[in-house]
Amino acid sequence: MFSQFLQLSPSSPQNLFFNPLSLPHYPSSFHKIPFKSHPFLLPKPKPLLHFHPLLATPPSNPEPLPNDQSWQTHEAQEAISEFLQGFGVSQADSDSISSNSPRYLKMLVDGVRDLDELSLWGSCGAEGKDFAVAGDAVVGFKKKVLYIAKEKGDNGKVAFLESVGLSLSAAMNVARYLSAESLPALVHKVKCMKELLISGNNDGGRIGKNARRMMMYLSIPIDEELQQTLSFFEKIQARRGGLDMLGSNDASFRYLIESFPRLLLLSVESHMKPMVEFLEDIGVPRGRLINMILLFPPIIFYNIELIKLRVLAFKEVAVVDKDIGKLLLKYPWILSTSIRENYKEVLYFFNLEKVPILSVHRAIKSWPHILGCSTSKLKLMVEHFDELGVRNKKLGQVIAKSPQLLLRKPQELLQVISFLEDLGIDKETIGRIICRCPEIFATSIEKTLKRKLEFLTGIGVSGAHIPRVIKKYPELFVSDVDRTLLPRMTYLMTLGLSAKDIAFMVRKFSPLLGYSIDEVLRPKVDFLVNTMEKPITDVVDYPRYFSYSLEKKIKPRFWVLKARNVECSLKDMLGKNDDDFAADYMGVGSMLVTSPIAKQ
Repeated sequence: MFSQFLQLSPSSPQNLFFNPLSLPHYPSSFHKIPFKSHPFLLPKPKPLLHFHPLLATPPSNPEPLPNDQSWQTHEAQEAISEFLQGFGVSQADSDSISSNSPRYLKMLVDGVRDLDELSLWGSCGAEGKDFAVAGDAVVGFKKKVLYIAKEKGDNGKVAFLESVGLSLSAAMNVARYLSAESLPALVHKVKCMKELLISGNNDGGRIGKNARRMMMYLSIPIDEELQQTLSFFEKIQARRGGLDMLGSNDASFRYLIESFPRLLLLSVESHMKPMVEFLEDIGVPRGRLINMILLFPPIIFYNIELIKLRVLAFKEVAVVDKDIGKLLLKYPWILSTSIRENYKEVLYFFNLEKVPILSVHRAIKSWPHILGCSTSKLKLMVEHFDELGVRNKKLGQVIAKSPQLLLRKPQELLQVISFLEDLGIDKETIGRIICRCPEIFATSIEKTLKRKLEFLTGIGVSGAHIPRVIKKYPELFVSDVDRTLLPRMTYLMTLGLSAKDIAFMVRKFSPLLGYSIDEVLRPKVDFLVNTMEKPITDVVDYPRYFSYSLEKKIKPRFWVLKARNVECSLKDMLGKNDDDFAADYMGVGSMLVTSPIAKQ
């Protein structure tokens, strides 16, 4: 009769515990016995045992056991291991499970203690009555733990799920979905799934960052699958570590099982392995499969044919088969109904704006989060571009280079425009700048634009010259100060140029600090000083020297002048077009340049 209080009930996870509220009635004299409150009747913290942080101290009048309380833990673990082996689980796996399910162990130990303390073994069926008749000194603690484990009715699945990392309550909940699964098959399935999905994963914090970005830019009505995904994100966000915990292999797999217990009902051989192989074939690396699944868990329940059907809508975006895999990694939500429907709306919107379809596809391929943005929001941004004269093909060029601009808030774009206007740059020029270097309008004013401005003024470029410098080379605003600009400055100063010289050169030729030291500056300086035998200060008057090709223009023209013993400035040598150079220095109407090497 009493076993009913120990069996697994489908109605409440707490019914897996011993329930004192359901005890049979006894004579009033029984209640005169000092009664210890059960944890679920009146929660009361107990001192912790020294041998395990989750086991409470034994009753004040304990059964005769050895003084070393760790023996009790050892006995309980052995009982759980034997119990699991009875279902066909290997000894190694059983020992591992029993050692890694402390809350399950505590639940069993507490059940034994409660029955001992209240002398209720006689109400626990035939076997329990035998325990009561035999007495505590005869019946071993291990047998009692084993009895309680059997009476729980979950056949060891709760212990296994806790060992995987689930909380005890979550393990109880998930176990209900797995009543038809044998324990050995479940252990094998979890091992296989972790090997398939998590092996080789190296997230580096990308999953949590992308999850936040996907939610941030979502502004369309969502379907059931996206709702499930967002609910999953909310559960993770509520935990310590938040969405960044998605990058933890063990934690992420545990979260998947807790939120989608049906995952453990899938066949490894007929479903999981074929799906993984298919995803690898279309360009999703094995080591990043879990990234995609965590960002859109419903995908794991799709069959191959359904995935093929849903990605077919994006065949024009994914030029080659491997592109679709990259697209899925960036934005697995493209498989959802909501995103696929909004994709059609986005294409229709840009078609009305006369933006080339190839530019739209390129933007989506680079930044697929656009597909989660409503066309009403896109329209607000496009209207601001239009005010700058950026429309049709020009708009296509902008979104193809920096599609993330479409996802910015209108006020963020207007703030950058105001910043440039305050520098003395007119709107027409701003429109040209956005076409040439749209990345500027996706940056932070405080962290990026102002810092570059401070750098320019710091090296001696006055405010009066800033508009011209930016107009000629807006890329300065997106050049890294520490890794690009300062190293160029340092290199030029080691040549003997002063900070004042470099500032003058930047004012005359803005792109100067954007050139690679090893590929552009050093080879041309070497040729200037060692072959042409000119002083480095010549580049101060004509910094554009660094813009010409060394092999196609600088060397050929130098050899022509050298052959004729002609001395001229860098500007006269390189600033003329081919016809003018030939007329001035060769006495012919067209240029024919031959280097000494060619003559040989």
